[in-house]
Amino acid sequence: MTGRRWYVPWLFLTPALALAALVMWGPLANTAVLAFTDARALGGGRFNGVANFARIGTDADFWQALGNTVTYMLVVVPALVLLPLLLAMLVYGKLPGIGAFRALFYTPVVASMVVVGLIFSWVLRSDGVVNAVLLRLKVVAEPLPFLTDSTLLLFSCMLVTIWKGLGYYMVIYLAALANVPGDVLEAATVDGAGPVRRFWSVTVPLVRPTMVLVGTLSAISAAKIFAEIYIMSDGSGGPGGEAKSMVFYIREVGLGVDGEIGYASALSLVLLAGTLAFSALSLKLRRRNEEGAHA
Repeated sequence: MTGRRWYVPWLFLTPALALAALVMWGPLANTAVLAFTDARALGGGRFNGVANFARIGTDADFWQALGNTVTYMLVVVPALVLLPLLLAMLVYGKLPGIGAFRALFYTPVVASMVVVGLIFSWVLRSDGVVNAVLLRLKVVAEPLPFLTDSTLLLFSCMLVTIWKGLGYYMVIYLAALANVPGDVLEAATVDGAGPVRRFWSVTVPLVRPTMVLVGTLSAISAAKIFAEIYIMSDGSGGPGGEAKSMVFYIREVGLGVDGEIGYASALSLVLLAGTLAFSALSLKLRRRNEEGAHA
């Protein structure tokens, strides 16, 4: 690249950078400013220092929403790290018709969350299919309140998230399994290692960077969980709002004519800071794994 044309790449990048600044950095900067004000949907907007952040410490609803979000992550992330890997191992072989199985497992990924949420709401309601089967098998004496008990509602939403994410992360693992050297697996087989031993001693160490990547992606998605809870609770967040997540609570605080825009912005910054901290930790762990693999 000659010195006279150094600006040419920037000319091509300028529209994309301007669009990113308009739809990403602009709103983020605006949220950061509003977080230090008492802005409401109708009026306000005066600077109030760190009052919004101080209020978070004594906000019981915030801690409940944070606890639900953390619980969501603790259940969903390990499941979405391990189950898609096992599923990928199952459909990785070159068997007749295996492509159809892969497409079948990937189908939930392309389905709308609204449609998926409505289907599971129908399946899990008191007179739904699941309760009908449990009653018929005499496993339970009365219908389980999957959608009307805050704890069961939260775990029902986790089930939807896991079911919908299986195919997406399975595809990522299939790409990682394609890079596992066949001669290493053959050598382990010659040494007497069975399928389970080869999986834990050969496959898992070689796909560990991908597992860290999947864990990071699923954790970020779990931290932003909203649609599942909103649809399956009919927008209420469960009985007394006890199943609401962080994003659900932020929307609740900032919505309507009485919406506290400034406080909702402060909550958003706290969620953003937590997500960035977790992402940085995951990136550091991934680099450590890569350094260990090349040592």
